[in-house]
Amino acid sequence: MPGRILCEIGQTKPFGTMQEEAVLNVIRTADAIGRSFDTLFKTYGLTRTQYNVLRILRGAGEKGACCSQIGDRLITAEPDVTRLLDRLERRGWIQRRRDAEDRRSVTTRITASGLKLLASLDEPVQQLNCRPFDLLGDADIQRLIAQLEKVRESLHSST
Repeated sequence: MPGRILCEIGQTKPFGTMQEEAVLNVIRTADAIGRSFDTLFKTYGLTRTQYNVLRILRGAGEKGACCSQIGDRLITAEPDVTRLLDRLERRGWIQRRRDAEDRRSVTTRITASGLKLLASLDEPVQQLNCRPFDLLGDADIQRLIAQLEKVRESLHSST
């Protein structure tokens, strides 16, 4: 039985495989969720990736993180983390300091202003995190997480 995505994208021909339909469903769902976050973050002058960096740095605490650590922890790949950090620094949300002993090492920390911004976003983000799953129970959500992890695992094992 064909899914709803055929109608959503205006396709009349059935998909070649269930896998193709599944991939398009994942992509379409991720895009819909992402657009809702884009709308929220735009009102704060942020992008999703900038928000992600601020969250990473809040979690790193006083110790901070270097550029490569931040890049490794991002949810979506970012080719130029340095430029991303430049923009956040200009806004006063992060600060970077070069290590006195190893001048090549730069540690990035979130500022009080950045922490205040994140605190104001905590509740709206939590609401956006929950909304897509209003029609699913906890067991459904746990199964979905497990299935998505298997999909990512198969992608990593094939590269």
